[in-house]
Amino acid sequence: MSTIEIQTIPEGMPRLSRGRHRSAKSGACFMEFASYLAGEAWSDSPQCTDPLLAHLARAVNDQLSDARRGEIARDIPRVIGLRGDHRILAPVVAVRAAAAALPVASDGRQRALAGALLALPGLLPAEVAPRVAATARSALDAAPHAEAWAIDHVRRYPVRERELRRYGCAAAVTLSVTGIAEACVTDPQSLLVALLRDAITDVEDVLSTPEPSGVVREVVAVSAA
Repeated sequence: MSTIEIQTIPEGMPRLSRGRHRSAKSGACFMEFASYLAGEAWSDSPQCTDPLLAHLARAVNDQLSDARRGEIARDIPRVIGLRGDHRILAPVVAVRAAAAALPVASDGRQRALAGALLALPGLLPAEVAPRVAATARSALDAAPHAEAWAIDHVRRYPVRERELRRYGCAAAVTLSVTGIAEACVTDPQSLLVALLRDAITDVEDVLSTPEPSGVVREVVAVSAA
């Protein structure tokens, strides 16, 4: 874990801005700045961070306004070194994103997010699954109609684990960030900032626990009890 701390962007360093940049001279997104601090080649997909957490960070970076984007600068050092078993970290990040978005997203998005929250915890090993499932359960309780629809949908059209891993986690993150950004709530940008910070904390917690014994192979639904 990095001990670097950033409260504000130092003078002379690139300001956080939307999108990909060819070099620091034209600005930097969250992950490009992370690649710089990690001593890697300039990239918005550095090796120092789990790919899905990096995807979430880029998405949040791009949805924040220029006036609010600087709030996440101090979190850049936290993602340096957050790399582990992607089969475990990806569902953890995706569940956090979907749980944050479900209560505020539009009806159509809520259904898709509820489906993700029902399925994704089942990808996790027993050592990690309970706390992630608890996060999913709390969010599903806030949207019972979406959960009911998703239970029926998953029963009719089950998703293969391979497809869920290959596409489901990234799709859930993308849908979640967009759903929050476009939600009819007072301050969606604060929700985005909180989501990124919570996801980083989740990954930190997983990586600080003993190595899991293995990945659960069977995709199971979150209990409705």
